[in-house]
Amino acid sequence: MIRHRPFGSGHPYSVDTEQRSPVDPVAGEPLVLGVRGSASVTSVRLEWQRDGVAQPAIDLERVATTSRGQVVDGGHLASAQARLARAAGGWRTELDGLRRGERLRYRFSAPAEKTRWFDATVSGWTEGAPGLREVGRERAVPGSASSLEDGVAVRRVRFAIPLAPGERVAGLGERFDRLDQRGTTLDSMVFEQYKNQGAERKTYLPMPFAHVVGDSGWGFHVRTSRRVWFDVGASTPDQFWVEAETAPDGILEIEFFDGSPREVLAAFLDRVGAAEELPAWVFRLWASGNEWNTQAEVIRQADAHRDHGIPVGSIVIEAWSDESTFTTWRDATSAVADGARPKKLADFDFPADGAWPDPKGMTDELHRRDIRVHLWQIPLIKMRPHPKGQVAEDAAAAIRDDVLIREPAPDGSLRPYRNRGWWFPLGLMPDLTDERAARWWTEKRRYLVDEIGIDGFKTDGGEHAWGRELVYLDGRHGDEKNNTFPVHYAKAYGDLLRRAGKAPVTFSRAGFTGSQAHGAFWAGDENSTWDAFRWSLFAGLNAAASGIVYWGWDLAGFSGDVPTPELYLRSAAAATFVPIMQYHSEFNHHRTPSRDRTPWNIAERTGDERVIPVFRAFTELRERLVPYLAEEAARAVASREPLMRPLFFDAPTDPQVWQHPLQWMLGDALLVAPVTVEGESTATAYLPPGEWRDAFTGERIDGGRVVERATPIDEAPVWVREADWHRMRGVFGR
Repeated sequence: MIRHRPFGSGHPYSVDTEQRSPVDPVAGEPLVLGVRGSASVTSVRLEWQRDGVAQPAIDLERVATTSRGQVVDGGHLASAQARLARAAGGWRTELDGLRRGERLRYRFSAPAEKTRWFDATVSGWTEGAPGLREVGRERAVPGSASSLEDGVAVRRVRFAIPLAPGERVAGLGERFDRLDQRGTTLDSMVFEQYKNQGAERKTYLPMPFAHVVGDSGWGFHVRTSRRVWFDVGASTPDQFWVEAETAPDGILEIEFFDGSPREVLAAFLDRVGAAEELPAWVFRLWASGNEWNTQAEVIRQADAHRDHGIPVGSIVIEAWSDESTFTTWRDATSAVADGARPKKLADFDFPADGAWPDPKGMTDELHRRDIRVHLWQIPLIKMRPHPKGQVAEDAAAAIRDDVLIREPAPDGSLRPYRNRGWWFPLGLMPDLTDERAARWWTEKRRYLVDEIGIDGFKTDGGEHAWGRELVYLDGRHGDEKNNTFPVHYAKAYGDLLRRAGKAPVTFSRAGFTGSQAHGAFWAGDENSTWDAFRWSLFAGLNAAASGIVYWGWDLAGFSGDVPTPELYLRSAAAATFVPIMQYHSEFNHHRTPSRDRTPWNIAERTGDERVIPVFRAFTELRERLVPYLAEEAARAVASREPLMRPLFFDAPTDPQVWQHPLQWMLGDALLVAPVTVEGESTATAYLPPGEWRDAFTGERIDGGRVVERATPIDEAPVWVREADWHRMRGVFGR
């Protein structure tokens, strides 16, 4: 068997063995054509034509097999596809000398087998971009614009924007590696980068929006959901190059905003949607662990919080469901019903010896303790192993009722898209960008909110729409829609909560332009390292600069062995002063010793007696901060500005703020400069001009200078504006 998929898997950062690369051939660039073959294939040949004229056949060479960004022979893929691929071989060839506008036709042959014919038209870069529309003050460098087109359709538009000396560039969504992106290259693709986001420079939550901060403040938004590439003065130091995919008509709009960072962000949010105020309880501690997968364990952990005197406001239960329907509690039983019919609580039996004997009683008990309950979700119908029972009915109904994202079949028809990502491979994916399909999907979860009393959803895994050829229910394709999927995913669950009379509290890791209006976010999966600590804080600051108000991260990381006491407590100190304070831990198959990130487990694992009392003190401080955070969040939402604010919002012309990038304002009163380096006991911070108070000692300090502060493990480098000291001193026990 031989197989060629021109578009590959749709992995945005990798070329699969069997794909065409680039997918759209470009004049003057080599074109790689690849095939995957079974172990019995001994040779593969390319038959091809240029503008209808047959060309000499080419024998392909053997290559290592790669799939979805990993070399199969040495990597790991959590799917049967990868296991089969280990017995398959890769084949490839390269074509050169292609000309703009020529049509290519090709197929592959092996002994006793041929593929179908494939067609492609060669594009080339030409001067000018007639479809480029500048809104606001025009800034594109004259003569810099060009178009990648084939004589009929435009593929991309490219142009430059001038960068003045000293101008800094921030925002662009949730970026993990730094605050100032000048001198780098990046793009805007929603992508599941499992850990090491700062090193890999990929993100779950990109946006083609940036602040340009300097003597003359401005910013811009590329008005597209398609992929955009940015060269931020990397190749040409005084120019910011933008390259964007377009529709065939080549139209691309970029809007420029003039003013301070506050004015730029407010103008942007007026166009794309701003945050909705969430209830004050979201500012209390969030707690979870992937091994809290029974009712008894959840209650045990809630009891431990109570017994250790550590207040908790929300518990997120990740491993609650059957991991197939994602609507049914594990071990619960019910009669198989039409997959489109939402079930009621009374439809289920909960065995007394099951994992969740009484989920409503558990939820009621947690509510009596003033703890909110959130359930994990994934926007997929699991199809491996082959579905049976209710999940088979769910899949059949989703296909019948036409609520799924689709993909082209080899015969040109449309079939349900099968998830190409690593998580729940081959699952079916609902088109949550469609209101009818979104309601079909979320109403099946209605009983969880209405009858059990669930307060919110962890809307995880919004990154699984891979491939520009996917077809959504409105007829548009993946190149335009995939980035928008996580926006609508969070919206769909927020709308479900609203229909039930509750606040739209969702907790997402993926997003795009428009996500600002939909719930809270966390920074995704990370290791328990100091690098990851710093990367996560950069992510929060860039997300905030892009308009995300409610944000947090897994303090001290969630993956691998437990963090050191120092990392755990320094992270807890910083998390006390971000919008969402939460800890979480990865599934570890219940092996011992436990890798839970609870303070009592960290204390037990490390033998450090400071952990519990110091963590308790920070969570008690957080409880006292809740009224302030709620008040400041309401003001931030109303004024279209961040709650966690990079210092350039307050001092855009002050170069010192860029020398201390891991500092922020939390609301108008508090300046935070956490200790983020292992072994350091002294914090160095820049205080903008004005009068300040040390939050923990009450000492008066004049700003406009760099200060050093000895910071024991039970304190955080935080300063209060002198004008606000009267209302904040009690919060800090002064």
